[in-house]
Amino acid sequence: MNIQLMNTRKFLGYILLFLILIILLVLFSINAGYIHIPLSDVYATLSGNGTAANELTILQFRLPRIVIALLVGSGIAVSGAILQGVTKNPIADPGILGINAGAGLAVVLYMFFLQGSAFFSGPLSIFIMPITALIGAFSAALFIYFFSMKNHAVTISRLLLVGIGVNAAFNAGLIIFQMKMEPADFTAALVWISGSIWGTNWTYVLALCPWIFIFIPLAIYKSNYLNILNINDSIAIGLGMKVERERRLLLCIAVILAGTCVAVGGGISFLGLVIPQIVRRLIGANHKRLLPLTALAGAVFLLLADTLGRMFMAPAEIPVGLIVSLIGAPYFMYLLIKGR
Repeated sequence: MNIQLMNTRKFLGYILLFLILIILLVLFSINAGYIHIPLSDVYATLSGNGTAANELTILQFRLPRIVIALLVGSGIAVSGAILQGVTKNPIADPGILGINAGAGLAVVLYMFFLQGSAFFSGPLSIFIMPITALIGAFSAALFIYFFSMKNHAVTISRLLLVGIGVNAAFNAGLIIFQMKMEPADFTAALVWISGSIWGTNWTYVLALCPWIFIFIPLAIYKSNYLNILNINDSIAIGLGMKVERERRLLLCIAVILAGTCVAVGGGISFLGLVIPQIVRRLIGANHKRLLPLTALAGAVFLLLADTLGRMFMAPAEIPVGLIVSLIGAPYFMYLLIKGR
């Protein structure tokens, strides 16, 4: 009982810590960038007494981008945690398994074929983009899932190997269609694929919020099933759990979160790999606590990376995906060496 109470206090302490970090980062990020705005002016603007220029900069450009970074960071991190739990493998990540590449290919095809049409530039295009990315992510996931089947069950080792192969195939498709684009469209697609939070208005926030606020709580609700799957399929069957149905549902949640986040945040790799690993070291492997803390940690990490990307080369920006990869790639190599 004492151990459980200590773990609960530890969990709540980390929740409070990450919430404080988010508040501090939001205040810092509002003031970061090429245009410097004193904190007093930030407060005046947020309270409705700011100048028109500050209201435009803060309310229409920086705040939507900050909220998008928080949403995308939490969604991709939780997606990675689910995939690692389902596959029982620490290197599982929506970027490595090809889910991000599937979503990215769908968005590039959308950009390539519908450029200049009402579907691309009309008011509904912002809501069509996440659905397009979702179709691509599910296409990649279906390829991975069905080719991983062996004797009517998914083999975890095959799931990882097939995922890496699908990732390579979809990335090849991305390159092919990029090469066929006009130079301006090619540059835009390249920046987006590198991981750039480009949906900097409140409509993108509105388009992304339902996916995040429905499927992250759903993942937390299903976390006990994820705990059982993470132990052993035989134990899960012995407890009366329908293993394949629950595995498919959890994979669908992971795909939905990754696909919709990629639509707005671009191809951000390694975030879903690194953050769940760090949080697991802090709080343990109980997904009831792991998933909510992972969501907050992912939000903190991506907002920090995006803020640094805006600061280092202002007025130019470093895509947030590159900042994340600079941290995630060495950690990925560490996991491979440690596993070997």
